[in-house]
Amino acid sequence: MKIKGINLDKKGRCLHYHQTHDIVALKCNDCQQYYACYQCHDELEEHPFSPVSKNDESPILCGNCQQTLNYPQYQIGHCPLCQHPFNTNCQLHANIYFK
Repeated sequence: MKIKGINLDKKGRCLHYHQTHDIVALKCNDCQQYYACYQCHDELEEHPFSPVSKNDESPILCGNCQQTLNYPQYQIGHCPLCQHPFNTNCQLHANIYFK
């Protein structure tokens, strides 16, 4: 899987979100691509970011280990596969990314 975004590092951190725990890439419902954030998506695509269902099979991609995750796996606050913690402030934007 490939993470898209602006000024990405190897773990998917972007121009807009680049703290240590900013490793979550989120899927746009319309284009089905994983982006580092909605701002990167909206700057690079010709359509706005569209939230994906919480029931989607793989709405999240861990930038640390490149594994897709479902919403319950994401909610635990770290990747269940590689144990890397996620930025807890991302939940403040949940309405942008999930429906």
